[in-house]
Amino acid sequence: MPTLAIDCSTEACSVALFDGSKLVAGDHRILGRGHAEQLVPMIEALPGKGKAERILVALGPGSFTGIRIGIATARALGIAWQAQVLGYPTLSLVAARSWQPQPRPVTVCMNGGHGEWFIQNFADCSTAEDSVQSLRPEEAAKACRHKVIAGNRAQELADLLGDGRLPLDLMPDARQTYLLHETKLLDEIKPIYGRGPDAKVKA
Repeated sequence: MPTLAIDCSTEACSVALFDGSKLVAGDHRILGRGHAEQLVPMIEALPGKGKAERILVALGPGSFTGIRIGIATARALGIAWQAQVLGYPTLSLVAARSWQPQPRPVTVCMNGGHGEWFIQNFADCSTAEDSVQSLRPEEAAKACRHKVIAGNRAQELADLLGDGRLPLDLMPDARQTYLLHETKLLDEIKPIYGRGPDAKVKA
């Protein structure tokens, strides 16, 4: 089944077109900002303008804006192409990338904003051992269970622990979504924010 994958849940923006599990073409850029302007042109640059029967999109946690842009684009293309739209947790993809060349337990640590980090522990069978948490660095250090740490805050967490952890500086990349088992793909397309909203409703 031709599949388009979209991930703009972090400062990285990536797209990929697959034929089954074979990567046909893809693009991965570190943007910081500007996902809304870059995402559609990146898709249009793919063979056949990226048209596919199935669309995979990152649900987060990560950038509030990036997550919404990715989901909105996936939904719009799903309607236009009459394609199936499925979501996946961003941290699960980062964990899957860390299992090369073989599965192993890993703690994923990603930038969460406001001085906090998103952290989640995964077993070697690709099963999440706990829920995503958004924690201050000192709290994240206490929550870290494994020797291998993956993510864009892996080095900082390893330095904070100072006990010989192995940091892997990995970002989510749509070109690697073939690593996700089908059971990790979700029918319910809604953001996984990982923490509460910044704005507080007045009593």
